[in-house]
Amino acid sequence: MSNLYISFLALRVLESSRKLFNTYGFHHVGINRIVESAKTTKATFYKYFHSKESLIERSLTFQKATLKEEVFVLIYRRKDLTVFEKLKRIFFLHADVEGLYHLLFKAIFEIEKRYPNAYQIVVEYRSWLIDEIYKLLLTSNVNASKQDAHMFLFVIDGAMVQLQGENSVDDRERLVGCFLDGLGSPF
Repeated sequence: MSNLYISFLALRVLESSRKLFNTYGFHHVGINRIVESAKTTKATFYKYFHSKESLIERSLTFQKATLKEEVFVLIYRRKDLTVFEKLKRIFFLHADVEGLYHLLFKAIFEIEKRYPNAYQIVVEYRSWLIDEIYKLLLTSNVNASKQDAHMFLFVIDGAMVQLQGENSVDDRERLVGCFLDGLGSPF
């Protein structure tokens, strides 16, 4: 078997498990369901992941790395965007039930006790994001505080909760606008 094929099998398991975890949660998806969805065998699963916990850690690590790259590009490489536009895009990147942040968001509520190493991956990402938002806010408003960055993440989390509700109303545009207006800065 070539390395390319081996990598493909592992990626297929990761993608299938991500979809299942997003839909059913971490506790309601077992290895049997994952291998069936990925159209692979348990032997292949255990060859690459060794356990469900290992799979969850690698899934969250993959999501975290991808999100960090997206945020990094928005903040540091998109010189054409204003701070307001960057914050808005970061918000929409995260406040999306179909997006990359959804799995990390779901993990906050579901895995802390059962999978503490995987939970730590989420904590590290959130701390990193708060630091990056804080630095971004400071570029436009010297009076910005770390608390403002924390609040930005809380607004994202609130939007995620709202979007997952039974009577969900997509009011993300107004929500992020109110937050940014509330900062009282010249964005």
